[in-house]
Amino acid sequence: METKDIIKKIKKIEISTKNIVEELFAGEYHSLFKGQGLEFAEVREYTPGDNYKLIDWNVTARNQKPFIKTFEETRELNVLFLVDCSASNIFGTRNQLKSEYIAEITAVLSFSALMNQDLCGLLMFSNEIEKYIPPRKGKKSALQMLREILFYEAKEKGTDIAKAVKFISKVIKKRSIIFLISDFQDTGYADALKHLRNKHDVIAIKVSDPAETNIPAMGIVHFHDPETGDNIIVNTNNHSFRKDFMAESNKWELETQAIMKECQVDTLNLNTQQSYVKELQKFFNMRLKRKR
Repeated sequence: METKDIIKKIKKIEISTKNIVEELFAGEYHSLFKGQGLEFAEVREYTPGDNYKLIDWNVTARNQKPFIKTFEETRELNVLFLVDCSASNIFGTRNQLKSEYIAEITAVLSFSALMNQDLCGLLMFSNEIEKYIPPRKGKKSALQMLREILFYEAKEKGTDIAKAVKFISKVIKKRSIIFLISDFQDTGYADALKHLRNKHDVIAIKVSDPAETNIPAMGIVHFHDPETGDNIIVNTNNHSFRKDFMAESNKWELETQAIMKECQVDTLNLNTQQSYVKELQKFFNMRLKRKR
């Protein structure tokens, strides 16, 4: 794709998401994520009414009277987007590919963070670490992230969520908001995700295409798995095949939900047929209510 076409597509998404951010998400985002980052300020003598859980026992022992640690709200947060760019996301039976849908979601969230004066970073992964952009402020950084999600060509095709999660755990020390955006067609990442959740506020956004759950009757179809390279020819008019396929998809979905529950990670399920605007807003409001 030529440079002018790339710029045109980025500009189109920037314009289309601008009103969404300003009218719907900026308020919810700010209310939900303000004050999540706390940094140590000082140790001072305990006064009646202070939270005893904040007592610094080492300083207390040295001084023979109680002292507590005090913290202050950080004015800016780290917001990280872990985006799955494996081959399975270059798929779509509706108006757009899953990768394009993911790009729009990331644009809305990153521009919301931008309005909140937060720092945004991006990690793109397949079964390898594909690209990492450290958290930075500014519109230029947000647009760079959008460009990478839309046009970056992954070197590998598979999916390794655990590798991405372990990488970000090592490089990000400050408590951050982490959006893990993927179709989650992977296994073996629960332990790594649980470890990440213990240090950061992790939100999983699972993106799928309707045909990945419910295959329509289309006659004889040649299916190709873009991650493994496997090929299969099936008769989609066969009711038993479609029923078994749906059952297997539902089983996979339940297993993913169980992992997220075990890791205590809030999860938003989206498919490319939905308006992500309403679903994101409902999700934010749900978290806000729980926070109060």
